[in-house]
Amino acid sequence: MVLTVMLQMVEESPTLLCRMEICVAESEKRSGKNAVNMQETFTVYLIETRPMDALAEGRNPAPDSLWRRYSEFELLRNYLLVTFPYIVVPPLPEKRAEFVWHKLSADNMDPDFVERRRVGLENFLLRVASHPVLSNDKILHHFLTEEHGWKEVVYETGFQAKADSRLKALSATFRVRNPDKRFMDMKHYSDDLQSHTSQLLRARARVADRLYGVYKVHGNYGRVFSEWSAIEREMGDGLQSAGHHMDAYAASIDDILEEEEHYADQLKEYLFYAEALRAVCRKHELTQFELEMATQDLISKKQQHEELSTGIVRTFSFKGMTNKLFGQEAPEQREARLKLLEELIEEGEEAVKDKTVECE
Repeated sequence: MVLTVMLQMVEESPTLLCRMEICVAESEKRSGKNAVNMQETFTVYLIETRPMDALAEGRNPAPDSLWRRYSEFELLRNYLLVTFPYIVVPPLPEKRAEFVWHKLSADNMDPDFVERRRVGLENFLLRVASHPVLSNDKILHHFLTEEHGWKEVVYETGFQAKADSRLKALSATFRVRNPDKRFMDMKHYSDDLQSHTSQLLRARARVADRLYGVYKVHGNYGRVFSEWSAIEREMGDGLQSAGHHMDAYAASIDDILEEEEHYADQLKEYLFYAEALRAVCRKHELTQFELEMATQDLISKKQQHEELSTGIVRTFSFKGMTNKLFGQEAPEQREARLKLLEELIEEGEEAVKDKTVECE
């Protein structure tokens, strides 16, 4: 059923990105009071949208714009994760800088970090808006067009009550009996991808630290050569030239590592996508576990119904021992129990059917 609805959504309407131009134009630092009435400093991002049909007609209207905090992007993604559990929801950029090296600031208010995060948030919106299913969700449209009241609309969906706990998902991982090979392979792939990418980013941070130190040592040499040139008559010009060369060499590392940081951000996207894949696998494991439990419960109910209707008890039960000791229950009670079991069996069959469709 879920898959059928998704396919209908894909066939009926184009993606939001075909109908709307979206960008995160700039960031701004603000101050205000948080939920516990304490002063805090935070960053907001300006989202600009413009209808594509106006651009196609040659008009260039002023874009609609609104400001969003990073936490609101998180809320949107959490909603999408719960509402569309079998879709790999694009990841957000990191909330705080990870895999940092000596010179790189770990402060989430650092201008370079904020700019990289702005680009990452724009990529997130563009990816969601280009997805055939996610892009047609009404909550996404509210996020992009309604500055006030958006959070209330999200919470009214009740998505938080549907969210699966990590403990429940972990329990399902160890207790599922017949895991789907496709999802097991995907899980192993995402685990390996996350592990290798993390190791690569850590190694890169260590190398950047050491490389930065080596280059900056040449800055000290440049200062020594420049001071030496002041007291040397014959070699003064050569020493001064060597000092300038050393200074230029030491300064060049900043541009080199800044360019590398952009590649590191792309590697981090692979890292975050690996976690998005794992989320899909966790949901499938939980659904598979719930299917197995529902199937087991249905078999048990059918067995109870058969034993009650035939009077033949195949397995030991406390109820069966009680009947032997104190006699059979009254026909009215027996009929009532049979009717109740039939209702439970019917509900169980529906539950198994629904879970089977989800697993497929």
